[in-house]
Amino acid sequence: MTAAHHHPIRPPVLPSDLGATRTVLAADRTLMAWIRTSLSMLSFGFTIYKFLQGLADNHQIAKTDSPQHVGMFLAATGTAAMVLGTLSYWTTLRDVARTGEFRLGRSVLTIALLMCVAGVSLFWAIATRLV
Repeated sequence: MTAAHHHPIRPPVLPSDLGATRTVLAADRTLMAWIRTSLSMLSFGFTIYKFLQGLADNHQIAKTDSPQHVGMFLAATGTAAMVLGTLSYWTTLRDVARTGEFRLGRSVLTIALLMCVAGVSLFWAIATRLV
């Protein structure tokens, strides 16, 4: 295979300016913190929902919609945090891109977008009582 036909996977290119590079890396770390926070809220919301629903199903507490409401609230809050963090990240990268060319294909952005979809899916599953 010749070099002309070989297309290796290329990692994202960072800006050549060190200040811009530090800004992008700081934005990556900040988005990872948003991801951790969102994941905590989503998992805690699901856990609370299932725990309280299990108690209600076993007649250990009165049947109520509270487990569903608590789970939906935490799923919505976690999803909102992920969406806001992703938008902030995207805005930062767009501003840095104005200083020079670089590829925006960042793995942390991919994970953030997956978390947004997961949050919406969890909210919908709790709202429709699929889980």
